[in-house]
Amino acid sequence: MLPRFYVPAADATGRLVDLPEDEAGHLTRVLRLRAGAPIRVFNGRGGEFDAVVESAARGRVRVRVGAPHPPPRQPRVQVTLAQAVLKGDKMDDVVRDAVMMGVAAVQPIVTARTEASLVALERGRRRTRWERIAIAAAKQCGRADVPPILAPCAFGDAMAALGHLTLPGPGLLFVEPAAEGRAQALGELAAAAPRETTVVIGPEGGWESEELERAAAVCRLVTLGALTLRADAMAIVALAALYAVWKEF
Repeated sequence: MLPRFYVPAADATGRLVDLPEDEAGHLTRVLRLRAGAPIRVFNGRGGEFDAVVESAARGRVRVRVGAPHPPPRQPRVQVTLAQAVLKGDKMDDVVRDAVMMGVAAVQPIVTARTEASLVALERGRRRTRWERIAIAAAKQCGRADVPPILAPCAFGDAMAALGHLTLPGPGLLFVEPAAEGRAQALGELAAAAPRETTVVIGPEGGWESEELERAAAVCRLVTLGALTLRADAMAIVALAALYAVWKEF
């Protein structure tokens, strides 16, 4: 397979464009490609092209954009993943896996049991980090688009956004087994796929009862059964299960 590079300026055949600095460094220092090497570039907006390296020097790489290359089909259901921010680097893995699963956007949320605050997330430039991870995941899995990482927000604001359809609804909020009595089993969901939805996943400590009450007004509460899953595994399991129900696979 040809190496792929993220080049936002690549949008037309025949155009000569510069690679972003980090992509140029990967091409020259890691892959050690030189002028004349065939590569593939994608612009993060759904466009992918064959290309050829025109010049490669330390710090600057120019490529000639070639013929368009059809990207792989994306899921029909546009899923926004609203994920409670997890401890340490676990959120990095969730963003990576969600992008490779085909989500349309990632909305980090801060819940009652989330350890990080919105201020701490902004101070630590976590959103910028997650954006870089999303680009790397798109490169690896073959996506030609890079889903946006939305600005982290409080749980209440996310529920309000669902109510006002700022986030796509109706939402599907996954609950732990202890809340099974008030939730619908995933297998009971209608097989007819929606056009778009928001999948809401909680933190390590689970949801508080007040959060579930508020979410019930704008979300369907869904359970995966009696087993307790780790918070950092829940998103990938939920997405895979939903895609199977919607016959995306």
